[in-house]
Amino acid sequence: MKLLEGQLWKVGDIYWRILHRDNYRVVYKAMKDPETKEGEEHELTKKEFCRLIKKAELLTPANPRG
Repeated sequence: MKLLEGQLWKVGDIYWRILHRDNYRVVYKAMKDPETKEGEEHELTKKEFCRLIKKAELLTPANPRG
């Protein structure tokens, strides 16, 4: 699975949107409601984020930029 900016993931009642990704880290926003886009930004290493989404469901398709 390739992590891309803009992807929306869901586990339980929490949604995570990837805001920025590079080779080593992922900046994402944790939200209760993706429609309002209100939530807190967090930063993890790519490895930690992949562990976090291990049981998550990808809600938006990959949308490469460019």
